[in-house]
This record gives sequence, structure tokens and C-alpha cells, in this order.
Amino acid sequence: MEKSLLIQYLGDTPKLRIIDFFLENRSDYSKKEIIENTGISKTTFYKVWDELVQFGIVKETRKYGMAQLYTLDEKNPVIKKFMALDAELAKQAMKRATGELAIAG
Repeated sequence: MEKSLLIQYLGDTPKLRIIDFFLENRSDYSKKEIIENTGISKTTFYKVWDELVQFGIVKETRKYGMAQLYTLDEKNPVIKKFMALDAELAKQAMKRATGELAIAG
């Protein structure tokens, strides 16, 4: 699994993996889906999950059968900063890539 620009830049931590997962997948997911898609162990996930909820990083969206679904709270000022950082990193990576292509071509 290739690491995202955000994780390359800030480091690979369980909380950041969860945030990064939601930034790249703008929908709502169950805890089980988040665990499966982030590669975090269930134990580690549950150690960090409550803090993400407490700080308003993730929020409940709806129930799907018996599963509660969650998404990023994009109105949260912290998440807005993460979104801006992620966009800026992508912009810089694109500039580097096009600059390298111009030099090589």
C-alpha cells in the first residue's frame, strides 16, 4: 500500500491514517470498513477512535442495518486545515512532477 502525501509529510500514525482515509474517500463508513481500509489493528483503532470522536474529527452520519456509519466533520476547523494541507501537498507534488517532466522532455 503506497503512503499518501499527507502521511509521507506528517508521519504514519493510526489517527492520521484514519483522517487520511476519510480525506481520500469522501463518504461514510462503518468502524469495520475503516479498520479494513486503513490496515490498523482493531485494538489500535479502538485506542484512538474515542479521541477522534471527542475532538469532533469524525461524526456519526446514519445507520446501515446494525452498523453506525461515520464521516469526517468537514466543518471542524482542524479538518479544514488538514484538507488545505492535503490540497497544498498535492499541488506541490504536481508542480514537482510537471517540472521533472519538463526537464526530462
